[in-house]
Amino acid sequence: MARHVIAPASALPPGERLVAEVDGRKVVIFNLDGAYFGLFGRCPHQGGDLCLGRTTGLVEAGAEPGEYSYTRRGEILRCPWHGWEFDIRTGRSRAEPARVRAKTYDVEVKSGAELFDGPYQAETIVVSIEQDYIVVQA
Repeated sequence: MARHVIAPASALPPGERLVAEVDGRKVVIFNLDGAYFGLFGRCPHQGGDLCLGRTTGLVEAGAEPGEYSYTRRGEILRCPWHGWEFDIRTGRSRAEPARVRAKTYDVEVKSGAELFDGPYQAETIVVSIEQDYIVVQA
């Protein structure tokens, strides 16, 4: 499996997304409080552009009638075409989690030293002077 260096980690603050092209495919990458997740940019339902989808959370029922809580803020991605929702962490559909899911990509943060392990070699370029210059020492 090939690795693709996308951007410096500082380019994707927590709660934000970044769209990248990986092997000719659009992938949307999310930073959820320092954990990174990638989803294929097309909805498995009818191909909507998930890169343009809104992020939301879950409204969950409480123990008593009329009680509810809003959880997982920013962890659910809603397709802009038909409103299908996907868990950013797993790619699973909220409607049919056992059957429908968006393709996920493993995303990690690596230090530059880990990515570009030496020995380092400088590229040399042949330089020639094609004319003479007058230089004044002041």
